[in-house]
Amino acid sequence: MQIILKWLIAAASIFGAAYFIPGISVVSFYSALIASLVLGVLNITVKPVLYLLTLPVNLVTFGLFSIVINTTVFWFLSTIVKGIEISGFMAALFGSLFVSAVMFIADKILSRD
Repeated sequence: MQIILKWLIAAASIFGAAYFIPGISVVSFYSALIASLVLGVLNITVKPVLYLLTLPVNLVTFGLFSIVINTTVFWFLSTIVKGIEISGFMAALFGSLFVSAVMFIADKILSRD
């Protein structure tokens, strides 16, 4: 049940990012649901490989390069999912920060017992 709730929150955060951040557009909530599913799959498969490949840069920047990795994965999402368009790197940066912040807060609230 909690996985479905996190999936819906992730979709709502992507939909909210399109509302608040110029340069991101989402056609429908269904597109946001598909995008959140694809984003989860990318975070499980692609992101660890990128972290491993960029480990030296990440160590030098004290982990700040991971923001660039998150942004790249979020921007790549728009090439996979139809119905979502991200116009540039800055829109992807703010969108990924927005989605990450919402999911962080949701995880903290849902992990309470």
